[in-house]
Amino acid sequence: MRPDAIRLDYANMMADAIGATHGVTKQQLREFVPVTKRYAAELCSERQKGGLRFMDLPYQTDTVKSILATAKRLKGQCDDFVVLGIGGSALGNIALQCALRPHNYNSLPANKRNGWPRIYVVDNVDPVRFAELLDQLDPKRAVFNVITKSGSTAETMSQFMIVRDLLKRKVGKKFAEHIVVTTDAKKGSLRAIADREGYASFVVPDGVGGRFSVLTPVGLLSAAMAGIDICQLLAGAAAMDKRCQTDALLDNPAFLNAVLQFISDVRKGKRISVVMPYSHALSAMADWFAQLWAESLGKKIGEVANVGPTPVKAVGVTDQHSQLQLYMEGPYDKVITFLGVERFSRTVKIPRASADKENAYLGGHSLNELMEAERVGTALALAECHRPNCTIMLPTVCEFTVGQLIYMLEVQTAFAGKLYGINPFDQPGVEASKINTYALLGREGYEQRRKEIQAKLSKQGTFVV
Repeated sequence: MRPDAIRLDYANMMADAIGATHGVTKQQLREFVPVTKRYAAELCSERQKGGLRFMDLPYQTDTVKSILATAKRLKGQCDDFVVLGIGGSALGNIALQCALRPHNYNSLPANKRNGWPRIYVVDNVDPVRFAELLDQLDPKRAVFNVITKSGSTAETMSQFMIVRDLLKRKVGKKFAEHIVVTTDAKKGSLRAIADREGYASFVVPDGVGGRFSVLTPVGLLSAAMAGIDICQLLAGAAAMDKRCQTDALLDNPAFLNAVLQFISDVRKGKRISVVMPYSHALSAMADWFAQLWAESLGKKIGEVANVGPTPVKAVGVTDQHSQLQLYMEGPYDKVITFLGVERFSRTVKIPRASADKENAYLGGHSLNELMEAERVGTALALAECHRPNCTIMLPTVCEFTVGQLIYMLEVQTAFAGKLYGINPFDQPGVEASKINTYALLGREGYEQRRKEIQAKLSKQGTFVV
């Protein structure tokens, strides 16, 4: 294994460490060896037929060249680059920015950002937040990246309508130069508007859903606009793709973790999947994974079964002081995945304080050592209480390792879909909420649903205090 490869440490998932009641036995893993070979062959066949487009993203070349050329062109034209998107059109962007840019990136002067613009990802339609952001921007020095594959996402299109009106008023005839859209190649209202008004545009590839789209222009453009090395990001994903080619269960980290999580859920009753990064840089990766895991696996099978583990975000060491008590002594319904970092980009030493005997043990160490000691100590404490946990360890947080992590978790999710017997690439459960929103806002064709909603809402007042 190459020294910059991420690793999966699953010792504390096993019965050897936490007992057979809550841990996975070696025999249970052996049962999944032939299952893995069968499902690996199915995934390979589907990929060859073009059915798993996200797996080919590490090897895109023309798209990367176009993104880099656009980023170079826009670099000197804007002080602020604003992403308008939600769900899969936003969470991956946020995860990349959090992981690969300083946490105070937007507060740094331009020379400290190497001339790249500030980056904002507006992933909600909260009116106060959106208004405050627009108040602080100079529209003449801002570029807005509107991301929606369908071209009809209510939240994103409402933001777009507001921004387009603002740009027309403040910029004038050249307003189109301040908008870049990322949408379907041919379909949807946003594509029609972009073609008509002359916006620069990128394509969300067919067959790549939002939660799998971070390695498309959806995530790569804003990354490039922040000076992130997207070529190394994709190189990391390609390196993980090579590791995920094998059908040998114990050699494939994505397949192995999918099996461990599946057994923990279905056979051991661990319905809650906690992701706990011990790195601020990786904290938003837990948010991105929550959508990936929940929207892909939370499915209804016929009329008799509902499947899917519930993802929960925690952050080390912060949530040792908020959630850990529950994880240690609460219900035995959780499996915890730590994200660890061997080498941080900065080292902060703790000075010796000879007069303070109670805290003297800290002196001479570093915050780096403290962070790692707390991760190791927490994992051990959980294991000693028979609580399953594993660790995905990154040698360091950089484009190459983050690319590996993203690709591994995406393949893990696709393989888990096979194990659960569901389609991990659709999301029929979110349609009802969309329909209700359309009806409440008076969209044509939803008049009958609007009447039904109003009738139901009129009865709810009885139970309001």
